[in-house]
Amino acid sequence: MGHSLGHMLHAERLKLRRGRHHHRDQQKFPDLETLPPEVGMAVLKHLNATDLCLASCVWNMANDDVLWMGLCKATWNYATIYRKQRDANFSFRRLYLILDEGSLTFNADPESGIEYLVAQGVLDNHPRELAAFIHGTQTLRWKPLRIFLENRPDVLDDLVIRQNYRNQFLPNALRKFFLTIHAPEERGDYLQKLVEKFSQRFCQCNPDCGLSPGVIEVLCFALILLSVDLSSPHVKNKMSKREFIKNLRHATPETDPEFAGHLYDNIYLVGHVAPND
Repeated sequence: MGHSLGHMLHAERLKLRRGRHHHRDQQKFPDLETLPPEVGMAVLKHLNATDLCLASCVWNMANDDVLWMGLCKATWNYATIYRKQRDANFSFRRLYLILDEGSLTFNADPESGIEYLVAQGVLDNHPRELAAFIHGTQTLRWKPLRIFLENRPDVLDDLVIRQNYRNQFLPNALRKFFLTIHAPEERGDYLQKLVEKFSQRFCQCNPDCGLSPGVIEVLCFALILLSVDLSSPHVKNKMSKREFIKNLRHATPETDPEFAGHLYDNIYLVGHVAPND
């Protein structure tokens, strides 16, 4: 009886052990070389640059330049070199490293970053080309980008033209604008210029809105001031909806009170139109 019980326990241990090994085998990542090439490539397309470099140490297909081309264009939607004829030794993997280095340099010193990319033949130093590059990437930090655009009004103009605000509610459009072209921390000539450019572009995108660029500009400043009023902990007596509508009626008599009320509600519920974080 004791012998039979010991035998049974031993058998159960073996089953458990085999079960663990089987479970580990099930969890093991498959060898991509054994899969159809299109399946292996589809898996590798989901990797970032670091993981793709590691994968290339295991699977030769991870060195395919098509994967690096996808990474380049997903991270930097536009670069002048994409539309230029490339020589036989061109490598998208090397291009990724150049674009990455240029972006990092830009975030430390905007002018040096652009100069590096131009010197490497990746970008043409033309406002339209620089605006397209900036518009198509999230790798550039907003503070150095703001400094760059403030010093390059020609690039700023082209960047504004690339924005689309068709059928967008004014505060949402303004919020989107300031996510792309960040507002300065203090009110001044540059903020005035940004609001003016936004107002003109908003009216171009919405020719049937019934409001002139001048009125839109006044409304934008009203929204910025309301944003500060409602979000600042230093302002104890917050502006009420009624006060906001009354103030707008004096500043822009053509603004419908109901529309003004919707503007207030948007700032109250959604938040600041020019967040700098």
